[in-house]
Amino acid sequence: TFKWNMGWMHDTLHYMRLEPIHRKYHHNELTFASMYAFSENFVLALSHDEVVHGKGSLMGKMSGDWWQKFANLRLLTGFQMTHPGKKLMFMGQDIAQWQEWSEDRSLDWHLLEQYETHRKYQQWVKDVNRFYLQEPALWQKDVEPEGLHWIEANHAGESVYAYLRRGNDPDDTLIIIGNFTPVPRYNYRVGVPDAGFYHEKLNSDSAFYGGSNMGNNGGVHSEPYGWHGFGNSIVLTMPPLAIMIFKRG
Repeated sequence: TFKWNMGWMHDTLHYMRLEPIHRKYHHNELTFASMYAFSENFVLALSHDEVVHGKGSLMGKMSGDWWQKFANLRLLTGFQMTHPGKKLMFMGQDIAQWQEWSEDRSLDWHLLEQYETHRKYQQWVKDVNRFYLQEPALWQKDVEPEGLHWIEANHAGESVYAYLRRGNDPDDTLIIIGNFTPVPRYNYRVGVPDAGFYHEKLNSDSAFYGGSNMGNNGGVHSEPYGWHGFGNSIVLTMPPLAIMIFKRG
């Protein structure tokens, strides 16, 4: 049996509503769910309950201007898809619908015809879902503590989070880094468990998805420099309001 993780939903949506300058004071809202994530079989539900009866759409909940709202929504989707727990997205959330949902009208499919930003966001949702299916690290140990390891959970000042997701095979390990401010971070060092080349598998800031196209040119080589409790580390350029996923190989 599965249980909707209402705590994760409440904390995450509250955090994403905040202007980035205030997020450092609420840093634990994105990490707290991992304290109990493995106590039951959870579903990370962004459901119809959150987009009806005056609550507004997911897009409407995101802080910032037009560009930042899309960046925040890509970031939220990436965080949901890489956090332990099964996933639930409600209709309209895959096209960044502005209006809240109503049973009296159709979804706002016209947005895909009128705005490139909506088409690019839909492509992000497609790609991150496809990636999820392809990577056992994101679901194989979903209800086991070994499936998640926080690399950096306390960098509140810069609102940066970094964590590992692991599958049964040690080669099925992903490094996920999220920058929840609109400030790019340069030369940001992240500890990694093994030496090698870390491919940048997904980057929500890619121009392909409507981002500013800042990243790491496909990947980075690790350095034998201990960091975050690991013997090796990688040095990254972190785009604004973005999530990146790396895999060694």
